[in-house]
Amino acid sequence: MVTMLDVAKKAGVSKATVSRVLNGKNIVRPDVVSAVFKAIQETGYRPNLLARQLATQQTNFVGLVITNALFNGPYFSSLVYHAATFTEQRQHQLVIADGKHSAQDERDAINFLTDMRCKGIVVYPKYLSDEQLGEIIDKSPIPIVVVNHQVTQHPQCTVASDHYQSACRVMQHMVEKGHQSIAFIAGRENSFTGTQRLKAYRDMCHQHALDTDPRLVVQGDWTPQSGYLAAKQLIASGAEFSAILAGNDEMALGAIKALFEHGYRVPEDVSIAGFDNINLADFVTPSLTSVSIPLEQMAQKGVLMILGEHEQAQQLSIQGELIERNSIFDRST
Repeated sequence: MVTMLDVAKKAGVSKATVSRVLNGKNIVRPDVVSAVFKAIQETGYRPNLLARQLATQQTNFVGLVITNALFNGPYFSSLVYHAATFTEQRQHQLVIADGKHSAQDERDAINFLTDMRCKGIVVYPKYLSDEQLGEIIDKSPIPIVVVNHQVTQHPQCTVASDHYQSACRVMQHMVEKGHQSIAFIAGRENSFTGTQRLKAYRDMCHQHALDTDPRLVVQGDWTPQSGYLAAKQLIASGAEFSAILAGNDEMALGAIKALFEHGYRVPEDVSIAGFDNINLADFVTPSLTSVSIPLEQMAQKGVLMILGEHEQAQQLSIQGELIERNSIFDRST
């Protein structure tokens, strides 16, 4: 295996000089830097940057903990993409650790990234509770930012869009379009996002004296298949509804398929809307009304908070925006 000493001999310099060049020290003459890099190329040397960074207790790593159950889907792939892209723009490296299948697994992933000397860790929790997250933040030697989950003890360490207000906004839009019987396809149980959206749905039904038939609320799990099955359940129940609010766009797309299969016209017979504003929302027929969740800004804000750039982080808005398309029929006229 080629070592730094081999590079030094090839370049005719000391091992310490090679180390200074690799560390970007500007005290090395340009001709020496060129000689060192030429020697690196000729010898095929690959510097162990991790070992050097760990030895100096400094890395340019930003950690991200996310469970593999969330990997599969446009929402989370977009979140990871924006986190990786922005981290690279800030001359840092995103390191992802799998939170796997339990709160302990998520805790182990955080510990792993801490041992990797990450500058900080962005956590998208699925299993860890509010109390457990607060405890971890209290004890952590590095900054931890929690995305899409409110940590009561540490609101300053949280990056979360207001899912409750976003759901109220789309419900208000449906009511203004003349819909009085609105069904709801809920996301996975015990999800912070799903809980907030369901609460907003129920509160708006109460506020506007809408139909509260319990058959109008059906359970999904964020996937298109669950939205498809939930819509079939709604139809089979015999409950009357003129609109469906799905907990996310993927479930809304599944529901549209089920509605078409049962002879319903969308939006003339049944209107529908979702959340997340995934790319496909603009390319289905009819195009899907959705609430845009600012994933790019959420990812950027989390990274900026990790890097200590709090003033710039505060300038980013992470409020959801209603994107009106063709999937809601106006019954008010």
